Amino acid sequence: MSGIVAIVGRPNVGKSTIFNRLQGERKAIVDDASGVTRDRHYGKTDWGNREFTIIDTGGYVTNSNDVFEKSIREQVEIAISEADVLVFMVDVTTDITDLDESFARFLRKTNMPIIVAVNKVDNNERLMQSHQFYSLGFEHVYPISSISGSGTGELMDAIIKFLPEEIEQNDEDLPRISLVGRPNVGKSSLCNVLLGEERNIVTDIAGTTRDTIDTRYSAYGMDFTLVDTAGVRKKGKTMDNVEFYSVMRSIKAIESSDVVLLIIDATQGMEAQDVNLFSLAAKNGKGIVILVNKWDLMEKDHKSTKYYIEEIHERIAPLTDIPIIFVSALTKQRVFKAVETAIEVFNNTKKHISTSKLNDLMLEIIKETPPPAKKGKYIKIKYITQIKTKKMSFAFFCNLPQYVGDAYKRFLENKLREHFDFTGVPISIFFRKK
Repeated sequence: MSGIVAIVGRPNVGKSTIFNRLQGERKAIVDDASGVTRDRHYGKTDWGNREFTIIDTGGYVTNSNDVFEKSIREQVEIAISEADVLVFMVDVTTDITDLDESFARFLRKTNMPIIVAVNKVDNNERLMQSHQFYSLGFEHVYPISSISGSGTGELMDAIIKFLPEEIEQNDEDLPRISLVGRPNVGKSSLCNVLLGEERNIVTDIAGTTRDTIDTRYSAYGMDFTLVDTAGVRKKGKTMDNVEFYSVMRSIKAIESSDVVLLIIDATQGMEAQDVNLFSLAAKNGKGIVILVNKWDLMEKDHKSTKYYIEEIHERIAPLTDIPIIFVSALTKQRVFKAVETAIEVFNNTKKHISTSKLNDLMLEIIKETPPPAKKGKYIKIKYITQIKTKKMSFAFFCNLPQYVGDAYKRFLENKLREHFDFTGVPISIFFRKK
């Protein structure tokens, strides 16, 4: 497990802004109006050779009868119960409010690592004002500016100190293959077909599966653990506290998996939440197989699968070297092919290409198609090696790594995929100074 960090606090203190900054992309909606963040956002970030998931929670309020605020309050409480570290956001420009005090009293009862991030500290006067927040009763207080990024490095240093120790996976541990997807796409039904029994409850009500269920499974001469995860409800719908708990479990299942079977509903297509789950699996470097379930319900002609695959590729680009299998839990169509493919993808995640083989092949390709010159300077790549990490990663050593563009990185990744079978496996390419 890599760890989960939840950003909590009252409305409108800058939680979504710091979330966007820490994960390096604008994902959460940012607005000056309080209560904008109602759905939870999840991102992946890394610092000091540690990776972890960050959660942007809604603004916490008390003594309110508003149905959304009640839901947010419940979800914040669950985020607190599931996270490893809490970042308690406050706003230096408003001093300590009654809500801050109320929330601090609640947090002090949790016995969890809590870091206070005092936001909007962008001058010396506000730096002095930030000291008052020690009176909330927490030892670790960090002045930051989520807009400019000031102080976020120190905040990240503090966060990783509190993350749980990473447990190296034992070679004897069984590969973990997780079934993930939105509610009611057929995860439990597929799991039951594979197991040949009614192992998991199946209904037409979204969100029936509340927690992950692990089952040892043996097929194709290989043992592995099959994980049926709870569904993730799509954005725009309020989740009760149990459903939000299932979301947290789904995230943990992805992080602890070797291969993720992302199940989508053929009748609905690949929706935004499907793309979010795909992105989270890819950022974690997990093997991925996409299963299009309920294919028996679709009217088909000879072009149906071709058009459907093209549509999925548009949504998941540029990572399109992913197996897509059309299945039906009801008719059992291609269900065992899905497991066979998952095992193939797992084997791909464990591949190691020798340095001599990499250099013999890739240096010749680079010689024929060198990186484009930038600012009149020519990039010379001298050496390539596979990095020994949990993710499939390669390092290219050159004279000017800062000038290599994303387009050329994709070119090199495509060549690696062309000559070595990395189907279903996200690849990371790094350029380093020779």
